[in-house]
Amino acid sequence: MGRYILQRSIYMLVTLWVIITFTFFLMHFMPGSPLQNEERIPPQMKALIMKEYGLDQPLPVQYVHFLGNLLQGDLGKSFQYNGRDVTELIFQGFPASAQVGIQAVIFGIVIGLTLGVIAALRRGSWVDNLATVIAVLGVSVPSFLLAGLLSFYVGVKLLLLPPAGWGTWQHTIMPSLALSALVIAQMSRYIRTEMLEVLGQDYMKTAKAKGLSRPTVVFRHALRNALIPAVTILGPLTINIITGSLVIEQIFGIPGMAWLFVQSIQVNDYPAIMGVTIFYSVLIIVSIFVVDILYGIIDPRIRIAGAKE
Repeated sequence: MGRYILQRSIYMLVTLWVIITFTFFLMHFMPGSPLQNEERIPPQMKALIMKEYGLDQPLPVQYVHFLGNLLQGDLGKSFQYNGRDVTELIFQGFPASAQVGIQAVIFGIVIGLTLGVIAALRRGSWVDNLATVIAVLGVSVPSFLLAGLLSFYVGVKLLLLPPAGWGTWQHTIMPSLALSALVIAQMSRYIRTEMLEVLGQDYMKTAKAKGLSRPTVVFRHALRNALIPAVTILGPLTINIITGSLVIEQIFGIPGMAWLFVQSIQVNDYPAIMGVTIFYSVLIIVSIFVVDILYGIIDPRIRIAGAKE
């Protein structure tokens, strides 16, 4: 396991370096300038500003300087936020994004698992049909469309929850539900399929013949084996939540990472673009790594196979 973690850590660092490199050079090819009202700035003042931020140097030199500062934990200072540290801006917006994202994952796993297990145990019932309808809608309806529908009908028409804004826990419910729709759909579908397959295996019949209680058979034996394929989709679904939050936060007016990211792209705020990109990249890479570790925890056979290789 230690060797595997070390190997994966090296791959993660290489992947992150590739993302940083591509993003750094591509953003400098975007049209426009990072200077606001550039045409009104006197040439001498413009030269001083460019020199202060290191923009007067060749692009490869800027890249080397950025990597050197990054290794020291310095993401630079934002152009549009009056020289504030990008790290400070990220940690200012991250709590709101994290709260919505974590709630979305919890909603998706809990509701998806529950629907999938009940649908498998009551195959052909109305619960099974409901789970199928939810799975189809969750996959086919985009999260931003669902967010708009929730905001309008639940927030504006029914007045059950705030349609937008931020401040109380009620403001987090609809964004989290909109983000969790795909997780609920995929999780319920995978759990139902795998539970039906596992329940038909010979060792499940043996467990029942030994007199084990139904909860023991279902949760200790069937569900644990059914979780292995379901865990494989947690990585991509987590990525979907992270990237989908960029749009959802805009719809509900959440002061999170999405606002910083969108604004930085619109005004060519290079340090902010790099900072948010690196932050999201680390989240995605680490989430995939955690899912891979969960494989071995849920199914020891994976650890044994990995050790033999």
